[in-house]
Amino acid sequence: METPCSDYRETKGLIYFARMLDKIRLNAEERLAPGYFLGVEDPTFFDARCTRFLGVNYDELAARTLEGGSNEQILDWCFERGRKPGDEEIEIWNAFIAKRGWRDGGSPDLQAAKERLGWKDRDDIQTWVDLHDAEEGRTPR
Repeated sequence: METPCSDYRETKGLIYFARMLDKIRLNAEERLAPGYFLGVEDPTFFDARCTRFLGVNYDELAARTLEGGSNEQILDWCFERGRKPGDEEIEIWNAFIAKRGWRDGGSPDLQAAKERLGWKDRDDIQTWVDLHDAEEGRTPR
């Protein structure tokens, strides 16, 4: 079983997108480690937020991803089918994703997740992205 790439991996300047595609691909190949959230069943999941940001349907994106192509080609497909955010919008998106869980509405759920993992006192985990990195053996930024 495998874990997806870090949320921080960029595709044309956009963070998280590559991770979402990794999860789609690994899941289709039955190589995604258990416990990962896929899709848009909860509007607060990063996959749901990312597809809303790009204005594309998650199921259509998953189907397009499995047709093949690079992350950049698939992001271009999203830009054509949905919307192409400007540089400032991407900067705001990246800041939102990178900081989600730090002094915002996601903080209580992040703290609960840290407690479930026995990491209540880990001050290096301040955001959901930090948690993902820690869970997958990477040092949080």
